[in-house]
Amino acid sequence: MSKTENSTLRLILGDQLNINHTWYKSIDHTVTYVLMEIKSETDYAQHHIQKVLGFFASMQNFGNELKEKKHQVIYINLNDENNLHSFDKNCEALIEKYAFKNFEYQMPDEYRVDLHLKNFTNTLKITCKIYNTEHFYSNREELGNLFASKKTYLMETFYRYMRKKHQVMIIDGDKPLNGKWNFDEENREKLPKAHKPISPFLFKNNLSKLELEIKKANVKTIGTVNSQNFIWPINRAQSLQLLDFFIENCLPLFGTYQDAMMPEEWSIYHARLSFSLNIKLISPMEVLDKAIEAHSKKPEKIAFNQLEGFVRQIIGWREYMRGIYWLKMPDYATLNYFEHTESLPSWFWTGKTKMNCLKSTINQSLEFAYAHHIQRLMITGNFALLAGVNPTEVDAWYLGIYIDAIEWVEITNTRGMSQFSDGGIVGTKPYVSSATYIHKMSSYCNECYYDKNKKTGDKACPFNSLYWNFYDRHENKLAKNPRIGMMYNVWRKMKPNAKAELLEQAEYYLKNMNEL
Repeated sequence: MSKTENSTLRLILGDQLNINHTWYKSIDHTVTYVLMEIKSETDYAQHHIQKVLGFFASMQNFGNELKEKKHQVIYINLNDENNLHSFDKNCEALIEKYAFKNFEYQMPDEYRVDLHLKNFTNTLKITCKIYNTEHFYSNREELGNLFASKKTYLMETFYRYMRKKHQVMIIDGDKPLNGKWNFDEENREKLPKAHKPISPFLFKNNLSKLELEIKKANVKTIGTVNSQNFIWPINRAQSLQLLDFFIENCLPLFGTYQDAMMPEEWSIYHARLSFSLNIKLISPMEVLDKAIEAHSKKPEKIAFNQLEGFVRQIIGWREYMRGIYWLKMPDYATLNYFEHTESLPSWFWTGKTKMNCLKSTINQSLEFAYAHHIQRLMITGNFALLAGVNPTEVDAWYLGIYIDAIEWVEITNTRGMSQFSDGGIVGTKPYVSSATYIHKMSSYCNECYYDKNKKTGDKACPFNSLYWNFYDRHENKLAKNPRIGMMYNVWRKMKPNAKAELLEQAEYYLKNMNEL
């Protein structure tokens, strides 16, 4: 590549692998694309090995696809000698080496990368241009504009707005198909005892060479992997395969059992498309279009409540979380409404706990880099909140352990929905529970060391006393919340000695968290 034949350098981030972007509609030999595997991205959190493998393998495949389409591509591998391991330094070196006259990039989804690239372009003496990623249904400012005159940011309001704006399952211009906006009450069933969910569709990608490169670079990771049979999609074709499998085999029961949990059944009827979506191998529009089309062709096979639950997660929750992120960052990452300061128990990194729900969920997460939303919210998140763990530590754990975790979607779910650290921006109440809810939605309690029915005493389930301790500790902040006032009525009616026993039990567990 000579200095004179190219004039524009375009940076492609690891979560911008959208082959349908207008950038790639035509071949322009004055444009060079660059992708890079860099330590600044592997090291800002301690990531699951499957997450690092998934990103880098997908990036390599995307770079090769661009080359096959005759685009000019520079790909910087992790261990390349000339790799300076940051976006700005690598781009600066390329601009100088090839005398690029223009620098272009797509809007990053993470605040830290957005700021990094803005600061970098301010130092450049060549022209710079920023493009939309052409992926989301909404733009960064849309949620803020919608709620500009309101005090609360109700997801349901945003969801209905999005459905109407994009005419998703809408009739007569502004009315919901089938008469209701939300069918959530039909989507909360526990898996029946004799029910065997469908086995998940898994890929067998051989990434053993890439794993060796990651080890050679001394990237610190968590979790395990069989790199000869990497189970996640690493290109668009595989992502579409997984989408087709979900629609044909899982969507018919997705809604009904989307909150259910069972040991050894780590996928159940979940789509597991979030990794492909979040790195933009597929788009939310094509995902929903295919699901809606399947329902319209076979409504007797895919009931509407199954479809609506899935649509709400994609066009509602996912877009809502992104809107909150761009409205509230960077301050959002510092919010700590309950002023929690405890350290995350050591067994969050090993799965070695006697609590079966946490043992199963954490070990599953370490093995597959995945847990579904209720496992994240009502098992690991629930415990961390009850235990008073510093939300910054909780953020780091979720961001690292899950293959689909990118900050824009992780931190709003974790610090907001899960830990209520934002004081109610995302959730209307803290999502905490005793063993009762966990047993209602799972079979974890059946084979647990602890007794789900015991609140105090030997082998009493820690969730039970920690639950009441949490409400007692934060009564001044929560008592007036209309959604949980009933719990304080129950607490106040308890006999003083029963209260004291619960608080004493909770105090013992909190002092001995690493031994639970």
